[in-house]
Amino acid sequence: MNFELTDDQELFRQTARRYLAKLTPMGPTPIGSEGPFVIDREAWRAAAELGWTAMFAPESAGGGSLSGRPVSDLAIIAEEFGRQLGVGPLIPVNIAIRALAGDPQRHGSTLSELVSGTTLATWAVAESAERWSPDSVTLRATPVGTEIELTGTKRYVESALDADIFVVVARTGSGLTQVVVPASVGGVRTTRSKSLDLRREFGTVTLDHVRVPLTSTVGALGDAQPAVQQLFHIASVLQCAESVGVIDRMFEMTRQYMDDRVAFGRPLAAFQVLKHRAADLLMSLESAKAITDAAIAALDSGSAEAPALADAAQSYVSDLAPSFVQECLQIHGGIGYTWEHQLHLFLRRATVNRMLLGSPEQRRQALETRFRGWAPEGSLAHA
Repeated sequence: MNFELTDDQELFRQTARRYLAKLTPMGPTPIGSEGPFVIDREAWRAAAELGWTAMFAPESAGGGSLSGRPVSDLAIIAEEFGRQLGVGPLIPVNIAIRALAGDPQRHGSTLSELVSGTTLATWAVAESAERWSPDSVTLRATPVGTEIELTGTKRYVESALDADIFVVVARTGSGLTQVVVPASVGGVRTTRSKSLDLRREFGTVTLDHVRVPLTSTVGALGDAQPAVQQLFHIASVLQCAESVGVIDRMFEMTRQYMDDRVAFGRPLAAFQVLKHRAADLLMSLESAKAITDAAIAALDSGSAEAPALADAAQSYVSDLAPSFVQECLQIHGGIGYTWEHQLHLFLRRATVNRMLLGSPEQRRQALETRFRGWAPEGSLAHA
């Protein structure tokens, strides 16, 4: 990212880069490697020891951020995930930790397990590809004595088949409730979904009259709307950071290819038309970095502009990334279209990120709704 890193953050970044390079080497893609993809638990525990799960957790659970700006710190890892096409549920686990951190008295032991990496959790929120928002949640959570019963289906749940715990966003009356549901409890059924991203798994989670103790809820019943909305924004900007890592790595690879590939006796980088295309790519890359940095800073500072900046970042970056990688693919020429070349893996990651947490079109609609009727003071529209 563009924000100035402290010495601790730079060491954090370099350590993550080395570990990811060792864990997910960027060699040729073997034919027939379409999955299923299973999380390496030992590798994830090692990642947790490096601090990847600590940023949003309280100190009592073994957590703590490097700089006091947890979103900024975690975005460093998210960007490296994009650069190295990292494996593991980085964003959903941390979103689950952020959710449970709002109620540490009830979920302190679970938080400690998530921070240590011995337990995997994921955030189950989406129900339809058409709408990703708290308002679209229909899965019901109904109090029954000392228990709460959940019925409904969650889709596009990352690492659903590997998760030990689901943090389920459900509707109680007219409000939202977040509930911790063990994957092993009766009535929970998970099915694998086909994933375009060969290094990331998704699934559908069906809850059929699932009952868990009332103490499994996070906070008060029906009072989770603000928390869920904030989790959406955090997840969005972390995903933007990952997509920025994807296109940053693709730009580096493409520049190197332009220097190495010789055509008509000259390197590709010597042709003016390709220089112009590279300049356009660099401008869009820097714009993606800038809007993502702004959204991250706003979330860490608690700015009132954070929701709008998160929507703007996701709208721009998720829309840009697939077309950016496609442009790099064209510059690579025929080699870029082969299965053995790693370029298609970056295109897959960028394409999936475009749709997760809401399409760019949906985010633009959210911005339009947010600013409808607004005009700066002193403008003709305000007058």
